[in-house]
Amino acid sequence: MEFKKSTTEITKDVYDTVCSFSNRDGGTIVLGVKDNGEILGIAPDAVDRMKKDFVTSINNGQKINPPLYLRPETYTVNGRTLLVIQVPSGSQVCRHHGRIFDRSHEADIDITDNSDMVYQLYARKSGSYFVNKVTRFQMEDLRPDLIERARAMTASRTANHPWKSLSDEELLRSAGLILKDPERQLEGITLAAILLFGKDSTILSVLPQHKTDAIFRVENVDRYDDRDVIITNLLETYDRLIAFGQKHLSDPFVQEGVQSISARDRILREICSNSLAHRDFSSGYVAKFLIERDRLYTENANRSHGHGVLHLSSFEPYAKNPPISKVFREIGLADELGSGMRNTYKYTKLYSGGTPEFIEGDVFRTVVPLTSIAVERVGPQDGIQVKTQVKTQVKTQVKTQVLLTDQILAFCLEPRSKAEIVEHCGYKNAKGFTKRYLRPLLDNGQLKMTIPDKPRSQHQKYVTIQKVVPGN
Repeated sequence: MEFKKSTTEITKDVYDTVCSFSNRDGGTIVLGVKDNGEILGIAPDAVDRMKKDFVTSINNGQKINPPLYLRPETYTVNGRTLLVIQVPSGSQVCRHHGRIFDRSHEADIDITDNSDMVYQLYARKSGSYFVNKVTRFQMEDLRPDLIERARAMTASRTANHPWKSLSDEELLRSAGLILKDPERQLEGITLAAILLFGKDSTILSVLPQHKTDAIFRVENVDRYDDRDVIITNLLETYDRLIAFGQKHLSDPFVQEGVQSISARDRILREICSNSLAHRDFSSGYVAKFLIERDRLYTENANRSHGHGVLHLSSFEPYAKNPPISKVFREIGLADELGSGMRNTYKYTKLYSGGTPEFIEGDVFRTVVPLTSIAVERVGPQDGIQVKTQVKTQVKTQVKTQVLLTDQILAFCLEPRSKAEIVEHCGYKNAKGFTKRYLRPLLDNGQLKMTIPDKPRSQHQKYVTIQKVVPGN
């Protein structure tokens, strides 16, 4: 319970307390009482106005975000009028004028600039985060090499980083990637852990919709000039997106102060990490990374906090997937919340002279303007280049076929219809898909029909043949 002296108007600290109560365990605010408990009472002619001002303010998203729906109640004690406000614990992080307050030792603490405390607050609201869902998978379903890579990346940035001395399981616990299911009361690794460190087969079994489509479209505007369909963990997805951008974007000399930098690489780092760390993984919308003649842009599903173009001067960052964002910060793929937008503005000015756009909605879009020189091809246009293009195209086709084969086998660990498989792999021509992918898998004994005697049955499904290793 918190006493506030307010007798004629609602003071600013009342809203700080509303925010901190909502962010912590809830509480009761009593207006018209001094800190020591002395009852002063509300001025009779101010009661209705104060109630109206309070309700209007907390319903104003510019003041309290997200808006709260509270109503002060009037009580009379010893002949004096008091206003009592019951504040429940909120399911989302609450801000007052863009600042985040938490409750500690009967005080309202502004934690906005403390990234660890902000992360812990978001973690406490974990029930609203899809990636905190506890799964049935165990440590053996993750890739130890990826966890070791994360450990090494933190150590390279901070010599005595705590993760350096932790076991793999301890590291996951410290990052909030092992949680207890509140309903089943069972511990397990979360979807965030699987997205970060999971084997491809594990990821596909829990999030079959997980995919990032990287496209270079400059000459062949009807289809594409190059493409990489990425279906793997977030760390290696990041690597492949960066490599794809570096392959197709020029890297002109740029000077920041007295230091030569790669503005291209700085932009790629910010927009790739933002797209991966903040996307809504529960959505089936395929995330995209596209390079066109006059722009580079990303699209990803989003749990929106508003709609329209975001402005640097008024932007209020929200952590969409706190545990993933925390790991990205620890290993150096991202900085503090909100820095990505500022850095993208800064380095886009240096790279192309333009202004990037950040568009909030159910699909979040980041658009970086490009100059024509950024996507121009350099070097000879025939002879050696033609051979190189043919060789690259063949290698890409083979690589794509291998990736799709693995994708089909992982998806068909449970029986799937042809329509389900074709849709999952992003194809429309079922006949061509069957000839190119399904038939070879059936002939090689890697896939089988559930109704082999009736190949054309409308109930036909396909399932992966799991080989038994001798001795197991």
